[in-house]
Amino acid sequence: MTITMQNAERLTLAEMQEFVEGSRAVQWTACGREAIYDFLRRVLETQEYQRLSKGQKGIVRRFLLRLTGLSRAQLTRLVRQWVRRGCLQVRPARRHRFACRYTRQDIALLAAVDTAHESLSGPAVRRILQREHRIFGKPEFQRLAQISASHIYNLRHTGAYRQQRVQVHHTRARQVPIAERCKPEPRGQPGYLRVDTVHQGHHDGHAGLYHLNAVDTGTQWQVVGGVQTISERHLVPVLEAILHQFPFRILGFHCDNGSEFLNRTVARLLNKLLVEFTKSRPYRTTDNALVEGKNGAVVRKHIGYGPLAAEQADALQRFYTAHFNPYLNYHRPCGFASVQITARGQRKRRYPANDYRTPYEKLLSLPDWGQYLKPGVTAEMLHAQATRYSDTDAARRMQRAKWAVLAQVRRRNESSRGFLER
Repeated sequence: MTITMQNAERLTLAEMQEFVEGSRAVQWTACGREAIYDFLRRVLETQEYQRLSKGQKGIVRRFLLRLTGLSRAQLTRLVRQWVRRGCLQVRPARRHRFACRYTRQDIALLAAVDTAHESLSGPAVRRILQREHRIFGKPEFQRLAQISASHIYNLRHTGAYRQQRVQVHHTRARQVPIAERCKPEPRGQPGYLRVDTVHQGHHDGHAGLYHLNAVDTGTQWQVVGGVQTISERHLVPVLEAILHQFPFRILGFHCDNGSEFLNRTVARLLNKLLVEFTKSRPYRTTDNALVEGKNGAVVRKHIGYGPLAAEQADALQRFYTAHFNPYLNYHRPCGFASVQITARGQRKRRYPANDYRTPYEKLLSLPDWGQYLKPGVTAEMLHAQATRYSDTDAARRMQRAKWAVLAQVRRRNESSRGFLER
């Protein structure tokens, strides 16, 4: 039952007490805080609340509690406010909010950096943002240079970021069985390479081109090449070009048990260079894990899984040499693990957030690193190459060159398919 009371504030104290002691459930018709506050003010003013005795004030309070439905604490606060100020003000609800540190422009800038670098891990992107502001002096990166690695993932899930960029992730690997079966031990020196091949699928019923991927164990210096087939006639010239692109002397060459490397031609080439030749041990999947991880995180991420004709390997090799490999080694940070031995003798690898560097920075951190350089390669040459472009500018140049060469490859694929159909 709903009872509408007119001029309820003019009731006497006796009538209020009788109403409170009644057993009926009462629902007041006033809606909204403004109406309740106005009713409270009228009752307190009409009854001259401040002049009442303690018992009489209790009657008024119980009457107001019954009619308004407010809690005892809330009514006490409102009565105290009226006594002190002589009025009741409806304050707007103020929800506590954290200060917004990063604007939509910052999120768009982060999305642009992720687009250029193909969404690296949080610590690696954080290092790039710091370098853009501190080393290359870009003022728009001032706020993002102070972001934490974990908050980068938070911003990637925001609507503002998803309006700028949508990303898809994939990963794969490979294995096959003339060198010594052992795991190479660099002992902190650069020049011990892990090498693997990545197949780009089949094109029109024929095997597509192969990517030749070589990664230095200590510095993660990476050089990628494109080769038509993994036969000795095509692979050896590209392999020589890849070894030539490393700025330091090659001391070790480690591969899986595939016949593309385990043959006499490659063995003669490495023996001529006085390079230690090793291959993976059986049931030791981590012997070549570094380069296999780079196959998915670098080659597949940038080139994808689509078929590319073997005849286009030369165009891709020129792109790798001119744009892709310099970007990987001078502008793309990598994580370097610290190995900890547990009480049970287990080896646990951890990647500290403050140890993400480019391969060039890692090379500079080695003691007396100049002694490892090849004859004709100087520190000034490497520094000029590293500072010619900022990280993001170099990534954008690489992306433009990549899409240009992929478009050229696809056009040639379509033209060759049309010729075969005719």
